Amino acid sequence: MTSGTLDRARRARSMVAGIVLAGIALAALGFALRARPAVGQSTASLPGLKGGSLSASDLGRGNHVLVVWASWSPRCRDIVPRVNEIASRFGGRATVATVNFQEEPAAIEAFLSGKSLSAPVYLDRGGDFSKAHAVTTLPGLIVFRDGEVRFQGRLEGDALGQIEPLLK
Repeated sequence: MTSGTLDRARRARSMVAGIVLAGIALAALGFALRARPAVGQSTASLPGLKGGSLSASDLGRGNHVLVVWASWSPRCRDIVPRVNEIASRFGGRATVATVNFQEEPAAIEAFLSGKSLSAPVYLDRGGDFSKAHAVTTLPGLIVFRDGEVRFQGRLEGDALGQIEPLLK
């Protein structure tokens, strides 16, 4: 074989390998999307820290602004004033609530002791709700409008500016 023939054969093998890998990646992505609960759905309701619960059917009606947090996260240390500001601004247009990520009620209550949080706290004990809504960093934000997930991701520093266009 000449060097030109060898080069063409190598390029052809590389191209075939790339196509095969791309096909495997797409198949894996399709499986992952089918295996993941539908966006806006969860398998069970989230119990409230002070009673009550939050279910997928609750989220299917009206507007909801959910802040996902944990007391152990350094970026969540100021979560109470941030959530209170969100509730003050959007409480008339949306139900504002928090979802605590995988903490025991005693730890949550200790963190909130002496603070006046103006939104209810729901417990994502196993993390399934947060995983279903692709919350990968804390604090997280999930905004529902009439049952449709309008946003799921990180709660930015300018939360009011971030949320405002999502509720229009």
